[in-house]
Amino acid sequence: MSTKIALAGIGKIARDQHVPAITASPEWELAATVSRHGTVDGIEAYDDFAEMLDARPDIGVVSLCMPPVPRFEYAKAAIAAGRHVMLEKPPGATLSECHALEAMARTAGVSIYATWHSREAAMVATAKYWVSGKTLRRLEVIWKEDVRKWHPGQTWIWQAGGLGVFDPGSNALSIVTEILADPIHVLSSELLVPENCQTPIAANMTFAHPHGAQVSAEFDFRKQGDQFWNIEIETDQGRLVLSEGGATLTIDGRKQNTATDGNQLVGEYPRLYAKMAKLVRDAAIDMDLAPLTHVADAFLMGKRVTVEPFIE
Repeated sequence: MSTKIALAGIGKIARDQHVPAITASPEWELAATVSRHGTVDGIEAYDDFAEMLDARPDIGVVSLCMPPVPRFEYAKAAIAAGRHVMLEKPPGATLSECHALEAMARTAGVSIYATWHSREAAMVATAKYWVSGKTLRRLEVIWKEDVRKWHPGQTWIWQAGGLGVFDPGSNALSIVTEILADPIHVLSSELLVPENCQTPIAANMTFAHPHGAQVSAEFDFRKQGDQFWNIEIETDQGRLVLSEGGATLTIDGRKQNTATDGNQLVGEYPRLYAKMAKLVRDAAIDMDLAPLTHVADAFLMGKRVTVEPFIE
């Protein structure tokens, strides 16, 4: 029997990923949407979140896809109404509010899930397995994309709380924190901020590794032409390159095939929604904030460099 779910925030990510994943799953029924501007054909639409919660007590789960700054109030209201909550990444604008939401969910006895979709990319689990037990020598993230192509018209990303280049950068950090067995922390960061924006358009980071491995990350929103979403790892037993955001894996120069079986879900978001369904069944919570912690530390440690204005 499917569970009724409401989708709040009908923008690009909702249309491209959430709606297809929900509608293709036998575990879910998209029962309502909430948005000031967007709707989904054939689905009951609301423009007021509180009205939806009052009108649809049969909807037990809410997936929140709006920008991070307003998300806290929506999540708080959903939890207070006894609904389970699924959070698009990043799970909030601050670590404190994420901790507060987890505490609220535990008190209310509902599930809450801080999703990191890039962890569900096709080859991440294989990369994690390969790295396990090996001595890490170097890890380098190179995450460069064209913001005009991937985030058109998303002015919120340049405002305080919007994260700038760390919106996609957190995808890389979610993979790194999933793959590595040992915790790392930020040593230094450089934030390149357009003079007309509040958030960085590019950033460079270095990390401390408990066993002395060299760990760094380079993020850039200004890349034209070929786009790069790569993580390169050198160990005592070989070299791994995870590319295309985790979709492609090369080990010692040999491309690895994606493992498939008849029961495996295809795609990052279908796997996220399958995990959310399991959390609800198990009355469990998943609020891993490691990627957002590194982003916050980058801002705390960041040397700010002003660069030319961003004009879309």
